Amino acid sequence: MEILFVAAEAAPLAKVGGMGDVVGSLPKVLRKLGHDVRIFMPYYGFMPDKVDIPAEPVWQGTAMFNDFAVYETTLPESDVPVYLFGHPAFDPRKVYGGADESWRFTFFANGAAEFTWNYWKPQIIHCHDWHTGMIPVWMNQSPDIKTVFTIHNLAYQGPWRWELERITWCPWYMQGHNTMAAAVQFADRVNTVSPTYAQQIQTADYGEELEGLLSFISGKLSGILNGIDVESYDPATDRFISKPFTADSLENRRTNKVAIQEELGLEVNSKAFLVGLVGRLVEQKGLDLILQILDRFLSYTDAQFILLGTGDRYYETQLWQMASRYRGRMATYLLYSEGLGRRIYAGADAFLMPSRFEPCGISQMVAMRYGCVPVVRRTGGLVDTVQHHDPENQVGTGYCFDRYEPLDLFTCLIRAWEGYHYKDAWRALQQRAMAQDFSWDKSAVAYVKLYSEMLGLDYREQLAPPQLEVAPADELIAQPAATVDGARPQSSLPQ
Repeated sequence: MEILFVAAEAAPLAKVGGMGDVVGSLPKVLRKLGHDVRIFMPYYGFMPDKVDIPAEPVWQGTAMFNDFAVYETTLPESDVPVYLFGHPAFDPRKVYGGADESWRFTFFANGAAEFTWNYWKPQIIHCHDWHTGMIPVWMNQSPDIKTVFTIHNLAYQGPWRWELERITWCPWYMQGHNTMAAAVQFADRVNTVSPTYAQQIQTADYGEELEGLLSFISGKLSGILNGIDVESYDPATDRFISKPFTADSLENRRTNKVAIQEELGLEVNSKAFLVGLVGRLVEQKGLDLILQILDRFLSYTDAQFILLGTGDRYYETQLWQMASRYRGRMATYLLYSEGLGRRIYAGADAFLMPSRFEPCGISQMVAMRYGCVPVVRRTGGLVDTVQHHDPENQVGTGYCFDRYEPLDLFTCLIRAWEGYHYKDAWRALQQRAMAQDFSWDKSAVAYVKLYSEMLGLDYREQLAPPQLEVAPADELIAQPAATVDGARPQSSLPQ
C-alpha cells in the first residue's frame, strides 16, 4: 500500500507532543512490513540543523495564491522519505503559535493536497489533527484517494468555518463549523490514539462539544493505542543516562538516582522517594491538582520532586515559587531537554501524570520502560496502558485513581510513597512495568488492518514479511470501522 502521512510534527525533526512520536515512529514500522510510506510536513526554520536538505526542490506548486516548494529528504536513522513544504511562513524557528497559525497550516494542508494530485499520488492520506483537517474535505473530489484522520487532541479544533471561508476554498458540500468537525465528517476513517479515548469523546465530559457528531460517525471511528520507539527508549543502551540497567539489574538505578539528584541540586539520598514529572505544563495534564496537594505531600513525607517542562505561565510561576520553598527537595526546570528527561525517567522512583484527559500519553509508557512507576488518573490512554497495583495478588504496573479531585491524587501519592518502602514488592512492581510491550509492532498491525479495510484488501496479506502476530489488531481497535465507500468526481482546488 502507498500511504502519505501529513502532519505538523515528526520526531526527531519536529516534536512538541505525542503526534511527533507517532509520525516519527509508525512509518518506519509500516515500511518494514513492505508498504511505501512517506511523510509530508512543514519545512521549519530549524530543519537544516537536524537533517541534510537538498538546495533544489523536487516539486513546486501554488496554493491559496502563494507559491511553495517541496524538498525531499529522509527521516534520520531510517529509509522513510520526507517531503518538506517550503514557504517563508514556516521560516521562523518554531512549530506553533503566532497570529497567522490558522492561515499557515491551512495553507500547508492545501499544499499537501496539490502535492498528492500533481506529484505523488498515494492510495491513502493519513491526516493528523486539525492542521490537516481540510484534506479529507478536498479529497472528496478524488474517489481513488482514501483518507484517515487521526485525532491526537480533540481540544484543539482549528479555525472556524467563517475564517476558513476567508482564507481558502470551502466546497459547496462542506459541512462542519470548524476544521476538526469537517474532517471527521469527510474522512473515510477516523481514529484516536487509544481505545478508551475513542469511547470517551462520544460523551459530553470529553467530547469538546463534538460528542454528538462523533457519536453519529461512530461506525467509522476507532481507537488504536500508540506505541513508543523501544529501540530508542531502552535503559540498557541509553547514552543519556549515567548507568545502563535492565529489569534484572535494577540495583543500577540507584546510580542514576544519585546522579540526577546531584545534577539538579537535590539532597543526595538514595532512600528518599523521588517523584518525577516530564511534560507540558497545561491544564490538561492535571497541574491544578498538583498545585493543590504538592505542598502538603512534601510537608508530610520525606519525598523529593523533579519537574521538567514548559507551558502556561501561571503554572510555571507557581511551581517555580514552590521549588524555592523546598530547596534540596524540589527542582523545577522550565525547559525542554530530551537528555534530562531520560535521566529523570531512569532515576526517579515514580512518575506523576494526573491528567484531566489523555488521548493516549507517551510519558507513562516511557516511564514504565525505565522502571519508573507511574501514578496516573484513570482516563483515556492511561486506562489502556497502566493497571492499578494490587500487592496482595501481585498484579498491576502503577498506582491509579479515578475522580479528578485533589484528595484522590493525594491519597494515591501517599499509597505510592508507602509502597516504595516495601522493597521486594516495589521491585516486582517495577519489573512488571518494564515487561510491558509498548512497541509499535502491535499498533502497526492494527493500522494495516484499518488501511486494508478501506481498500477492500485482506489485511493478513499486507503483513509481509510475516514477522508480526496478527491477533493483537482486534484487541487494539476499540470499534472496528465499517467500510465507507462513495463515488466522488475528481478535480483540483482552484488557485
